Amino acid sequence: MKFYNYKFALSAFLMLFSSFGLIAQEVSIKGTVLDEKGIPLPGVTVSIKSDATKGTVTDFDGLYTIKAGKDKTLVFSFLGFATQEIMVGDQSTINVTLKESTAELEEVVVVGYGTQKRSDITGSVASVPEERLENLPVTDVTQAIQGTTAGLNITQGSSVPGSSGSIQVRGVNSITGSTSPFIVLDGVPFTGTINDINMRDIKSIEILKDASAVAIYGTRGSNGVILIQTKRGVSGQPQINYSTYTALEDFANVLEPLGPQAYLQKYADYFKQAYPGEDQDRVLINQSEIDNYNAGITTDWFDEVTQTGIIQEHNLSIRGGSENTKYFVSSGYLDQKGVIKGYNYKKFTLRSNLDVQVTDYLKVGLNAFFANNNFDGGRANLLNATAMSPYSVPYDENGEYIIFPMNPELLYANPLLGLTTDREVRERTLSGNAYAEITPKFLEGLSYRVNASYTINPYSYKTYTGRAANDNRGTATIGGDEEKVWVVENILKYQKSFGKHNFDVTGLYSAQANEFFRNETVGVGFVNDQLSFNRISAAENLSANPDRNYSNRSTLVSQMGRFNYNFDSKYLFTFTVRRDGYSAFGSNTSKYGTFPSAALGWNVHKESFFENIQIVNNLKLRFSYGETGNRGVKINQTQTRAGTLLYPFGGQAYTGTYIDGLGNPNLKWETTTSANLGFDFGLLKNRISGSFEVYKSKTEDLLLNRNIPALTGTRSIIENIGAVENRGLEFTVNSTNINKGDFKWETSINFSTYKNEIIDLYGDGKDDIPSRWFIGKSLGAIYDYKMVGVWQEGEDTGTYNAQPGDLKFEDLNGDGVIEPENDLTYLGNSLPDWTGGITNTFSYKNFDFSFFIQTVQGVLKGNPDINYGDELTRRNTPRDVGYWTPENQSNEFPSLLYRNTRGYGYPRDASFVRLKDARLSYRFSQEKIEKIGLSNLMIYVAGRNLYTWTDWIGWDPESNQNYRGSNDWTNNYPVVKTFSLGLNVSL
Repeated sequence: MKFYNYKFALSAFLMLFSSFGLIAQEVSIKGTVLDEKGIPLPGVTVSIKSDATKGTVTDFDGLYTIKAGKDKTLVFSFLGFATQEIMVGDQSTINVTLKESTAELEEVVVVGYGTQKRSDITGSVASVPEERLENLPVTDVTQAIQGTTAGLNITQGSSVPGSSGSIQVRGVNSITGSTSPFIVLDGVPFTGTINDINMRDIKSIEILKDASAVAIYGTRGSNGVILIQTKRGVSGQPQINYSTYTALEDFANVLEPLGPQAYLQKYADYFKQAYPGEDQDRVLINQSEIDNYNAGITTDWFDEVTQTGIIQEHNLSIRGGSENTKYFVSSGYLDQKGVIKGYNYKKFTLRSNLDVQVTDYLKVGLNAFFANNNFDGGRANLLNATAMSPYSVPYDENGEYIIFPMNPELLYANPLLGLTTDREVRERTLSGNAYAEITPKFLEGLSYRVNASYTINPYSYKTYTGRAANDNRGTATIGGDEEKVWVVENILKYQKSFGKHNFDVTGLYSAQANEFFRNETVGVGFVNDQLSFNRISAAENLSANPDRNYSNRSTLVSQMGRFNYNFDSKYLFTFTVRRDGYSAFGSNTSKYGTFPSAALGWNVHKESFFENIQIVNNLKLRFSYGETGNRGVKINQTQTRAGTLLYPFGGQAYTGTYIDGLGNPNLKWETTTSANLGFDFGLLKNRISGSFEVYKSKTEDLLLNRNIPALTGTRSIIENIGAVENRGLEFTVNSTNINKGDFKWETSINFSTYKNEIIDLYGDGKDDIPSRWFIGKSLGAIYDYKMVGVWQEGEDTGTYNAQPGDLKFEDLNGDGVIEPENDLTYLGNSLPDWTGGITNTFSYKNFDFSFFIQTVQGVLKGNPDINYGDELTRRNTPRDVGYWTPENQSNEFPSLLYRNTRGYGYPRDASFVRLKDARLSYRFSQEKIEKIGLSNLMIYVAGRNLYTWTDWIGWDPESNQNYRGSNDWTNNYPVVKTFSLGLNVSL
């Protein structure tokens, strides 16, 4: 009670001294700025009216702190929102909700170790459209962002449940090193799989593309950087959100094998050509096929191994908090049954983000998440199913699987055998990131933050192949690996404005350690199948796989400095330098690499001479130049390594050693130097906006294997040699076509093209033909014979030793012989010439409809689905792949007698245009749902990979076609289409 009396007396005393006392006294004001949906707004300018020299901006969580006199007025301004003015008075906490206005929207984006207004950014930073992150029924992040951003190329080569697409930013900058971008999650390097991140937890995704934007991440930035921020808590009542969807999956395109009648006709045609003087009634070879044919028994093998895929996803999140403590907690569950039997996937995620304002100068927080990916179950084999004769059966008279249904043909086993495999595969991630941020009172604008994170990624697998499918022996395998990563980052920032001058400085010192362990044990020979891998010690032969039993450790130490300056928000300058030290590099060179960058920007539209140009609302020019690195070397590759083996001598076994790899202590970083020129524009009150960029990058000191004399004990050694270059152009435009009354139509278009070129390899100006690397050409080269048709009856084959129906290749040197030395040539490459996407969104009252079209053009790749000639009499073939006969002289496909002895890869154009997704949603009116206690209720239907326009013959032009002879389980599964029904509910 005494305290309150004292406070009242003090207030009265101050009032007696009137305005002088009020002006002299400054108090610390803090608060949160939100939009009308209750979402924090970062980058809002908070200034003191009549005193432009004092001001601040809200952080990523919408928080601000400022000192002002009680007689002062705070001004809250943010482009795209109506400006608010609030008198300080006796308030120490001022929370503000800004309302949208028709003024120009000014986006604030994450740029690495901080945020910036887009108008102040000098580097190339692209934001994934927000609508791609909400209410889109996808199973991982890559599906949501594919084709949406210029310069971002994602290939969804397989739709295997639990798999994700490969990501590239602005092409390929390395030959043997990693070409994937560096992913940063909530400001911390991310070491899990992209599947571990729950799409419903994501608030924003930014793509950093040029040297100015990515140099802040040094040696990990040469392939671009993807910044992912998850949702945070907000002050006020808890917000509970539940979302769910159910989806049905089917093949995007089916490459159907021949049916019974077409299968018989094919063999009739084959025997007619191969054995013209023999009995033409014999059209089947294998006795089991003949028996089933006589009995009228057929099998639809494609139907046997496939099913309708089903996906179910459920997500629940709660966000809320008080003025000083804010939280976001979420959980997600995904259950997917694939279109091929046995391909099942389950994922469970749990996330907790906590932020606490302990005092007005100390803020702490904790981000933690757990992900469990379950790939259990044996799997059917689609490739074998398409190879099976329709005159074969999967089961014997006892209902047991027949191992070789086309007996005595032993090339293709029963595609259902994999379902008998006892298989457990688990992939987990557990990660925690704690931070503390101090904003000392003695120097306004100064802050210090420390991040400490620890991540563990255990992966385990257990498989058992039964005795019936393995020569009555049975094989069990137990293995896995585990990676542990800890990162500590110290970040010091200082921001200051005086007059029209604004600058901020960021300094970083960080350390990281990675520990990795892998093991595998194989047991062969079991007395029964009940023992499985649970009793692997009961195997007759038990061994450890030497290639999968090892451990290693690496460390990375980094220092970074960044300086941003702008004058009156017109003239912008950024300078960044980062120094990284990596333990895996050799002792003869520095383990450290230094990577500087600089960028300039000019907001032309803010110049006085632009005031009367009403049509242009935004025009900014940008230029950047700098270096980034790629460590591109595995641990221990700088050291000479020894392997061990057993050898017999004198009737006994001895352990010997051999050189397992010659080390090179002179290895250093691959260095990418790049330049970027761009301009951003906004027209007609920003109803049309976008950007245009051109860039060029060159990577030198490539880490390549050079051949050396075998007398050294090995045949190659890694050296820093070679160079590769990328040049490209990107264009993005967003427009509001119609915005009248209840109807709105918006369009977003992106286009990107780049050329990749090998500048040098080994310093001798020579190509590496076995590796398909050609100086002056692109990586991903297609080097093959140039097919010009099919030899027809009556044509003079001359000296080519060809028969009618054989493929005809161009004789490049005209010597009358087709041979690899003179007639193999560069035909193109598997990297696209250009990619693009267009999204149209229509809104009418409470309805929203959007569709996204993606295109990839100029892709050339080998098509193994056409090349089944060598197995013609031993397998079924695709219905869409024809063949030459004397009666039907095709000029595209060879005859049934043709044998591809030259190893021609059938390169074909894999360009396509795809209706990637479409979505129709309905949001119930606020007046109706408030009566039942809801704040949001929306239902939607959506489709994905709905239709593809392409000349490609096969499952899908994007599918990974290299599954022949491969044991990679992702390569036996094509791209699928999906139809979804979803619901979002908020309390």
